Amino acid sequence: MVKVEIVEEKEQHDSRSPYSSASSSRTSSSVSLSSVGSELDAEESFYERIVALADIIPPTTRQSISSRIGKTAGFLKGTGKVVGNLVWIVTTSALLVGLPLALVLEDEAKIVQQEKEMLAQQQGAQMLAPPGSLYPPADSLQKGVTPPGF
Repeated sequence: MVKVEIVEEKEQHDSRSPYSSASSSRTSSSVSLSSVGSELDAEESFYERIVALADIIPPTTRQSISSRIGKTAGFLKGTGKVVGNLVWIVTTSALLVGLPLALVLEDEAKIVQQEKEMLAQQQGAQMLAPPGSLYPPADSLQKGVTPPGF
C-alpha cells in the first residue's frame, strides 16, 4: 500500500527568481504565476521570442528548412510564370481568332435572315398577285444572294 504524505515547502526567498513569492500559501501560486507571466510579456517582444527559438533549432535543421522553403518558393514562382504565360497565350489567341470568327458568323446570320425575308416577301407577293401578273413564277426565283468568296 502507498502512503501519501504532504511535504511542506522550505522557506527560501530568492529575490532573483521571478517565480518566488513571499507567501507560502498553496492557493496563491496560480495568482503569482499569472502576474509573473504578464511581467515577462511586457519585457519580451514577439520578435525576441522567435529569435530565441532559432537558438533552440540546430543549424543543420535550420539550413534544411531554409533550403526547402527556398526551393518551394522557386517552384511556385516558376509555376506561376508558366501559368501566366499560358493564360496570356489563350486570351490573345481567343481575341485574335475568336473575335473575328464571331463577327463573321454574325454577319453570315444577318445575310441568311435577309434572304429568308426577301423570299417570304416574294412568296407573299405571288400569292396576292393574280395569275399572269408582272411577277415571275416561283420556278424562276433566285436562290438568294451569294456573298463573295462562297
